[in-house]
Amino acid sequence: MVMFPKRVKYRKAQRGRRKGVSKGATTIAFGEYGLQALGNAWVTNNQIEAARVAIMRTLKRGGKLWIRIFPDKPVTKKPLETRMGKGKGNVDHWVAVVKRGRILFELEGVPEDMARQAFQVASDKLPIPCKFVKREAL
Repeated sequence: MVMFPKRVKYRKAQRGRRKGVSKGATTIAFGEYGLQALGNAWVTNNQIEAARVAIMRTLKRGGKLWIRIFPDKPVTKKPLETRMGKGKGNVDHWVAVVKRGRILFELEGVPEDMARQAFQVASDKLPIPCKFVKREAL
């Protein structure tokens, strides 16, 4: 299941900046437990899928999982051994821009120790350090 947008307004995007903290999605909104980013990075569609598969395998298909990031930024790459110039390369893959404090995944319907273990396995698949967070009691 490769994630990328069905349609985009512009085919190619500029690189942008990765510094700073997340503007939104910093609290748990759907599940009971969450995986929070502690750094800034581009997370590719393959990394998101690898983390999702790792979580579901650890949980043995129990519980409900929410993926709170989506790869909507195109990253271009020029062919190997191409000279400089001649314009921007073609879209190679898609990334989600993740900033510090963002909730990446949420879980519910499983015990806390199982959720902790699943998120530990998932964070090993991601290019940023992450921490386990619990929903605060209202």
